[in-house]
Amino acid sequence: MKKNLKSLLSQNKFILFGGKGGVGKTSISSASAIWAAEHGRKTLIISTDPAHSLGDSLDQKLPKGETVQVENVSNLYALEINPKINLDEYQSAMNVNPLESMPFGNSLPFMEDIGSFASMNPPGIDEAMAFGKVLEFIETESDYDLVIFDTAPTGHTLRLLALPDLLSGWIGKLISLRLKLGKIFGMFKKMFSKTEVEGEDPFEMFKKLKNSIVNARDELKDPSKTSFIIVMISEAMALYETERLLSGLYQYEIPFSNIIVNQIFPESIDCKFCQSRRNMQLKNLKEIRYLYEDDFNLIEIPLFDTEISGYEQLKKLGKYLFQ
Repeated sequence: MKKNLKSLLSQNKFILFGGKGGVGKTSISSASAIWAAEHGRKTLIISTDPAHSLGDSLDQKLPKGETVQVENVSNLYALEINPKINLDEYQSAMNVNPLESMPFGNSLPFMEDIGSFASMNPPGIDEAMAFGKVLEFIETESDYDLVIFDTAPTGHTLRLLALPDLLSGWIGKLISLRLKLGKIFGMFKKMFSKTEVEGEDPFEMFKKLKNSIVNARDELKDPSKTSFIIVMISEAMALYETERLLSGLYQYEIPFSNIIVNQIFPESIDCKFCQSRRNMQLKNLKEIRYLYEDDFNLIEIPLFDTEISGYEQLKKLGKYLFQ
C-alpha cells in the first residue's frame, strides 16, 4: 500500500529526502520537518550534504556538528553534520602503523607498503564518516519521534547506500589483514620482551563502524520505519537522474512510495520565456506521470516567485505538500 507524505511523517521513524542537486530537497525537507513538529512529533532534521544549505533554508545559523533547536518551532531540532571531524579521527587512527611497535620496525620489505596502505583514504570514506554519525540516531533509542535526513545529491546518496558493501570490502580486508598480523605479533612476543604500545587498537573504530552500518541496514529496509522521498524537477536530466536513483533504491531495498515534482512554471501570457519553459516542463511532466503515477504518490509543486527561506515561506511550501 502506498503511504502518502502525511502518513509517512506521522508514522515512520526515518524519512530520507534525495534527488539531483538543485531540485529543492532542503526546502522540502525543512517544510516537512516543520509540519511534523507542529503536528506533535519531536523531530530532528539532519543535513548529510557536505555543501550544507539547511541553515539557509531555516534562516538560522547552525553550528556544524551541533544539534540546536529551530527558532519559533517547538519540537523541531536541526543538525548539519561535519564529516571533517570524523575524517580527522579516521586519518589519525589510520596513520598509526600497526607494526611500528615490533622490534624490527619497518625494516622488512613489505613494511613500507603496509604503512602506505594504512594511511590512504578509501573511496567514499567521506560518506562513511558522515553516515557513521547518522547511525547513532538509527542504532540508539533517541528521544526523537522522527528523524529526517536531507541527503546529498544522487551520486553521494548512492555511495552512502552502498556503504555496507564498501565496508565489507575495503575495511573488511583491512581488519582481516590486522587479524593475520596479530598472529605474527603473538609469535614475536614470545621472542622479544619489548613493551607494547599503549592505547586502543586503532582498528577497533572500523570494526564498530562496519558492524553499526550492517546492523542498521535492516532498519533502513523496514517500510514501517523508513521511507525515501524522491525530489525532482520536470526536466529531462532530472528524469534520468531519478531513474538512476530509483535503480539504486531497488538494489539496496530501501522503501519508497512518493515522488515530489518541484519548481513547475506557472502559466504566463506576458512572458514568452516563462511560457516556453512551462511547455517544456509539461511535456516532461506527461512522461513523469506515465512512468510513475500508477506506482507512486506524485506531488506537484509550483515554482515560487520568491526564494524559499524562513518559517513563513516554508509554511507556504507546506500547503502545497500537504493540501
